[in-house]
Amino acid sequence: MDLISVIVPVYKVEDYLDRCVESIVNQTYWNLEIILVDDGSPDKCPAMCDDWAAKDSRIRVIHKENGGLSDARNAGMTVATGELMGFVDSDDWISPDMYQQLYDDMIKNDSDISACGVEMVWEDGITQSQRLTKRGSFVLNGHEAMQAFIEGSWIQAEVWNRLYKANLVKGIHFPVGKYHEDNDWTTYAIGNAQKVSGFGTPLYFYVQHPDSIMGKDLIINRLDTLDAKVNCLLFVQERYPDLAADLKTDVCFYCLWSAQRVLRCLTGTEQKRGWEKISRVWRYLYDAEPRNLKERVWLMLVRISLPGTARLRNFLHIGL
Repeated sequence: MDLISVIVPVYKVEDYLDRCVESIVNQTYWNLEIILVDDGSPDKCPAMCDDWAAKDSRIRVIHKENGGLSDARNAGMTVATGELMGFVDSDDWISPDMYQQLYDDMIKNDSDISACGVEMVWEDGITQSQRLTKRGSFVLNGHEAMQAFIEGSWIQAEVWNRLYKANLVKGIHFPVGKYHEDNDWTTYAIGNAQKVSGFGTPLYFYVQHPDSIMGKDLIINRLDTLDAKVNCLLFVQERYPDLAADLKTDVCFYCLWSAQRVLRCLTGTEQKRGWEKISRVWRYLYDAEPRNLKERVWLMLVRISLPGTARLRNFLHIGL
């Protein structure tokens, strides 16, 4: 039975940590190395991690200075010794048989990466949970997997609902200091895979609450996604050139949508910072090719003036 290293970054989650760790230690797949990375958490989390390690010999704890989610994941990957690897965010939880089902799927299909379904749950106890992944199952070769990732169909950017062969991903580092860090990492992980498989049964439960990174309207930080999409484009242009044209057009319109948000939501210095980020990536996108008449019109306008086109779309309430 292969050893699975499960990396859990921990920061200011004392209200959720026990639920998360309990869901991992109670997995039906027992051969786990559970790595809790205390990312300099200022609350009770460091002591809670140590308490869990005292109760279960499979748990290792890393205490480090705060460096952010990416830095914590990288620290966990550095010490991981398992043949397989997974990630769980410390305010989420997983079904008792998640890793067993992922492992069985990986063995059955001889895949490098196996994925399960995700359900988003809300802490308010009122909002109905929402399935975030498709129903059904899939087995994709490397090229098909990259196409599915680009399209956002079977494969999304998030890293935590999957099981990875460690030798496939150990050399890939999460970008430190960036939000939406999963986009870059998943691009390279999928790029290294020969086969990716999965199924839609929701076994990972992603918690949405006011204090989560994803729950805040951080417009400037969300522009990191634009950087990640351009990095993906450059990678695809080199490795999967037949997929690059559609991706460039999609990223171009994401850039336009980001420009709309910067104009609509930011002012002063923050708006200037936003435009600096957008201008930095626009040089990779200006020659995107339209796929239909509507795209042809918008791309013609955006090449004349990106800010002017963003203002026009905001005025017309397009893409809001």
